Amino acid sequence: MPFDTKRIRGPEESQSPLLFLSPDKVPESSSRQGVRGNGDVRPVFARCGLISQAKGSAYLEAGNTKIICSVYGPKETERKDETDMKTGRLVCDFRLAPFSCLKRGAWIQGSEERDLSAALLESLQPGVCLHKYPRSQIEVNVMVLENDGSILAHAITCASMALADGGIEMYDVVLGCALRQNGDSCLVDPSYTEECGNWQAGYGENQGCVTLALLPNLNQVSGLNAEGEMREDSLTDAVRTCMDGCHKLYPVYQQALIRAVKKKAPPPEK
Repeated sequence: MPFDTKRIRGPEESQSPLLFLSPDKVPESSSRQGVRGNGDVRPVFARCGLISQAKGSAYLEAGNTKIICSVYGPKETERKDETDMKTGRLVCDFRLAPFSCLKRGAWIQGSEERDLSAALLESLQPGVCLHKYPRSQIEVNVMVLENDGSILAHAITCASMALADGGIEMYDVVLGCALRQNGDSCLVDPSYTEECGNWQAGYGENQGCVTLALLPNLNQVSGLNAEGEMREDSLTDAVRTCMDGCHKLYPVYQQALIRAVKKKAPPPEK
């Protein structure tokens, strides 16, 4: 079979470099340092307007979780049978980069990514003024560059910032927050190791994960996703804790949007 002579051909078999490190130098799988109490979140970094070709874009880091989002539109819908004369259409595409997980994936969208796309659409749709864009389509593309847990929650926030950066009219920004319940204790914004710690053995009693999407100014929940087996009182407390987590992170995203607006604003006339 012919091959590209200009491409550097790597070895057929390879081993992880971590195998050659001494045990005391192996990096921790979790991006969390020290011991956190309930309600603490990982450090967050957010920026808007990084993709010049897109109408709006945003980049977000939470610990080792790295997500980038781009927004295109409003533009004419691709399928005429899906055109609505009274309201616009929001399309969400959620992708995991092949190198984002411990096990390398494929570029073809899988069932997990399709479920995440549907959850992302459900969370963002109540916050967008789609009636302002009749017969139009707005595309939201999310790419996870590194998966270290809570990707849906941070993708919701990143996509909302990209929509705001693109000038899409919204009722309110949409913020996401995730929580891992383990017995009587809970952990906000869990890492991948903390999020999947007991999945191999299955969820036990009062254990699960909750992801919530919130409109902070309106104080309305636009999306809720829960997995596992949790008591009614634990689920209620988890929802309240996630809402508090969204309000704690709201000033960080506010500052990122303000910096983006000031950067795009024309200089004052002298």
